Amino acid sequence: MTLDTVKHATETPDVEQPWAELGLKKDEYERIREILGRRPTGAELAMYSVMWSEHCSYKSSKVHLKQFGEKAPQNDAMLVGIGENAGVVDVGQGYAVTFKVESHNHPSYIEPYQGAATGVGGIVRDILAMGARPVAVVDPLRFGAADHPDTKRVLPGVVAGIGGYGNCLGLPNIGGEVVFDACYQGNPLVNAGCIGVMRHEDIHLAKASGPGNKVILYGARTGGDGIGGVSVLASETFDDTKPTKRPAVQVGDPFQEKLLIECTLEVFREKLVAGIQDLGGAGLSCATSELASAGTGGMRVELDTVPLRDATLSPEEILMSESQERMCAIVEPQHVDRFMEICEKWDVIATVIGEVTDGERLEIFWHGDQIVDVPPGTVAHEGPTYHRPYARPEWQDALQADDAGKLPRPATAEELRAQVLQLVSSPNQASKAWVTDQYDRFVQGNTVLAQPEDAGMVRIDEKTNLGVAIATDGNGRYAKLDPYAGAQLALAESYRNVAASGAKPLAVSDCLNFGSPEDPAVMWQFAEATRGLADACLELGTPVTGGNVSLYNQTGDTAIHPTPVVAVLGVIDDVTRRTPIAFAEEGQLLYLLGDTREEFGGSAWSQVVHDHLGGLPPKVDLARERLLGEILIAASRDGMIDAAHDLSDGGLVQAVVESCLRGGNGARLVVPDGLDAFTFLFSESAGRAVVAVPRSEELRFTDMCGARGLPATRIGVVDGDAVDVQGEFSVPLAELREAYEATIPGLLA
Repeated sequence: MTLDTVKHATETPDVEQPWAELGLKKDEYERIREILGRRPTGAELAMYSVMWSEHCSYKSSKVHLKQFGEKAPQNDAMLVGIGENAGVVDVGQGYAVTFKVESHNHPSYIEPYQGAATGVGGIVRDILAMGARPVAVVDPLRFGAADHPDTKRVLPGVVAGIGGYGNCLGLPNIGGEVVFDACYQGNPLVNAGCIGVMRHEDIHLAKASGPGNKVILYGARTGGDGIGGVSVLASETFDDTKPTKRPAVQVGDPFQEKLLIECTLEVFREKLVAGIQDLGGAGLSCATSELASAGTGGMRVELDTVPLRDATLSPEEILMSESQERMCAIVEPQHVDRFMEICEKWDVIATVIGEVTDGERLEIFWHGDQIVDVPPGTVAHEGPTYHRPYARPEWQDALQADDAGKLPRPATAEELRAQVLQLVSSPNQASKAWVTDQYDRFVQGNTVLAQPEDAGMVRIDEKTNLGVAIATDGNGRYAKLDPYAGAQLALAESYRNVAASGAKPLAVSDCLNFGSPEDPAVMWQFAEATRGLADACLELGTPVTGGNVSLYNQTGDTAIHPTPVVAVLGVIDDVTRRTPIAFAEEGQLLYLLGDTREEFGGSAWSQVVHDHLGGLPPKVDLARERLLGEILIAASRDGMIDAAHDLSDGGLVQAVVESCLRGGNGARLVVPDGLDAFTFLFSESAGRAVVAVPRSEELRFTDMCGARGLPATRIGVVDGDAVDVQGEFSVPLAELREAYEATIPGLLA
């Protein structure tokens, strides 16, 4: 077979090429020909196909994502924003923190263990590429119906993959969610996040500058796994009639990644690197084109020097391979020998595969023959931009009119008690210890809070106790009812969770999970959610530092609920002043902060008791969220509260049960004037939290709330060994614990 060189492509303009099989549209293929002034070579076609994929180019979403820049709040903490591997924020004392959330949804359905494991590996390398030491991971997860047979295949594999990879890396898993809903059947959402810490002066960027500087590929050898992962696997809906896409799923080796991390941090410490990029989606195609495009010159690569696991790989396959545990560094010639010494010390394979040139082209050669000659920016950053048509779906009005407030409510105290137990034992509200116990949450010894706390928190300075907190949230049911409000509620809940732990919210990363962008109804959901999130970030003063869009999450014509997952990062000056959720001491006074209204649209109660989705989600009051956050942070810092738990899914009763079980103490509750017991217990009004106040601090705390205008209602006391709603019912903690803890193990047995 003749090698398809640039010369050959120029001489054979009419050769048929498999552009459609590689995920390209006809007009995209014609655009590539126009850019090059000829047909692309096979290697060039491979590069454009992966880099112009939905996953890499954001071609359907970037017209909406630009709002995150246009509406970005002024925030002095921002050091690196959207456009790099991950955002970076200043957290004080000379420290910077980088964090990001990404998706590995489609691979995790095809091959749950490796799909989830390599999702962790990829996000960790994104953080590493910024110059930071990864210090913690989080994993927001969504699965199909809890009792569906395929959930028993997907969930254990995903959890084992996350735990297996993260535990081997020695990274604590401090947060995330596990949500079940039939809409995710066949399209689980496996989102992974990572936090890294560095000094300000250690920030690294992905660029290749300086003619003569060497391009060094280091880490694992390149294999045949992950080929087409982003161009095909992540850019199509699933269809039962299509063959398996298992070869497109990457295979991970966490021990190789651990060596890669330590090796990279050492070359950073010795300042041997002028630019760096990890190899994730699109592999070498991404690393070479993005480094060259962001630099000041061109790049020449000798592709046949790439170390291979499979000697039969073609040049196209090498460029498309998404083999894990690989990095690409730009190194000045005088530093190459030392760079190689460090790689050898860590048993990491390192190879000079090219150099930076003073030209403007990315040129790739195979055994001396030129197979790629492209302007790198056209590959990396100038892919198609689609203005997809979008329209509010015809069914939206009927969905919102189907008010959950009209559903039958418990008529007796016995029914009310039974529904509390039904809620607490439901898969979404029950304990996720079966999952989280498979993760090492405390490795490294700096974890301060972890699941099931409101936010994960790690100490980043042992002398000063400076720390950071992170929470991830996203309610697809709310977003289905109103995508604009649903995205804002996701941000509000994460913001509230971070504040409830005592940390000040600083910045946002997001993972926007939606169905097919070719469906105008889905595109409307995406446009509304993006607009809602951008508007809310502006009002809360929390800029979006980066994130991920995952589209085509649907099977046939059935899309998942729109699921914007929002991660909020916060900073706390002294982690010893953190606030846990546990009601740990009898006699603590319980206060409900915020206003409770009859809001049941999308609620856990409506789902669990009536299998209903309809109406409107809770109203969003971002000014109230900000005020509540300020009160929670001040109360934590000044020792006015011993525990705090945000109110969200399941309402007050779910929060109280969790805090009681966590602390091993019961609670006596009194229904406040103006509320009925049902609304008091099950409403999901936003902007609320329950706090435990020491009696000695009650006056100081209530005076602060009163002075700031935050409603604070005394609703009970920590006492006894039951949750007792006076005048209604009492449930012993032992009965609640059995209901809360038995569900997930029972489903997965």
